[in-house]
Amino acid sequence: MNTHLGRAVVAVAASAVTLSLAACGGAEGTDGGAAGRDAVRVGLLLPENGTARYEKFDKPLIEKEVGKLTRGKGEVVYANAKQDAALQNSQVDEMIAKKVNVLIIDAVDAKAIAGAVKKAKEAGIPVVAYDRLAEGPIDAYTSFDNEDVGKVQGMALLEALGDKAKDSQIVMVNGSVTDPNAKLFKSGAHFVLDGKVNIGKEYDTVEWKPENANANMAAALSALGKGKIAGVYSANDGMAGGIIAALKAAGVTALPPVTGQDAELAGVQRIVAGEQFMTVYKPYAPEAAAAAEMAVALAQGEKIDGIINQMVDSPTTKGVPSVLIPGVALTKANVKSTVVDDGVYTVAEICTDRVRAACEEIGLK
Repeated sequence: MNTHLGRAVVAVAASAVTLSLAACGGAEGTDGGAAGRDAVRVGLLLPENGTARYEKFDKPLIEKEVGKLTRGKGEVVYANAKQDAALQNSQVDEMIAKKVNVLIIDAVDAKAIAGAVKKAKEAGIPVVAYDRLAEGPIDAYTSFDNEDVGKVQGMALLEALGDKAKDSQIVMVNGSVTDPNAKLFKSGAHFVLDGKVNIGKEYDTVEWKPENANANMAAALSALGKGKIAGVYSANDGMAGGIIAALKAAGVTALPPVTGQDAELAGVQRIVAGEQFMTVYKPYAPEAAAAAEMAVALAQGEKIDGIINQMVDSPTTKGVPSVLIPGVALTKANVKSTVVDDGVYTVAEICTDRVRAACEEIGLK
């Protein structure tokens, strides 16, 4: 993927969200009507606090956008499920009791949340599914274009293999079959890779765990031979870490290109060090902006037709109005213009002693 193009598409997506604020935020008024309409209560339910992104990025970004859209009169009521689906269901009950005007839910378990979504709807509270496509009668959805993420990964791997791609043998290490997003990543990757490379071994990795990806890669090395693997499709950065550890343990010194996703700090450091070829960077700001805009519009009884960019089907609901954000291929070449310039990581956070020399080589100082 052309990384400059990818950044431009993200910028356009973010601009589209910003430009449509006037369409649904209501006009400034001299009477109390606009002020009263802006005093919305947005319930925000995030799935866990083990991953830094939710507390560091998603929550404050959504709070900031709600504030902008409501001229400081809106309120975000927050709860974190700490990776507990049952707890998240009870948090929905609490939000209903608190009479929030709208819910933004990043589901711990997309299927298990369906009953709670139905309860919210019965209480007259619209629901925006955030980051994961929750089941049940949701009103809107925003996430990244997950099939496109797989395509970006596949295209990056082909780019790394170059003219040798058609004669190359790769290993595919996909995510968990219990995650609906994993199926889309896999589909996108196959769309790009099928017929262009030989897939020697392919695995669906239980619970996305790095240790399970490590075991899968060890099995592939045993079956195919360590000199016979030209590249590895890894669906995310955590698994890429386990895969690279397996390659090193097998004595592979010239590491093949390995893909990833999420732009985790460890993954970015491996990219700088030349151990991992790429990751998919998913900028949180446009996703958070879309969620906040749709939530405020729904809370105010406004239509969201001018905000969405496509319709998506869940297993329980057809034609969900959605905003899907494209991801960006992050390689050594654009570390600074992506995660550093966007404030995800500082140069100091990336360039620890282990990778400082590699940072200097690519001008990251």
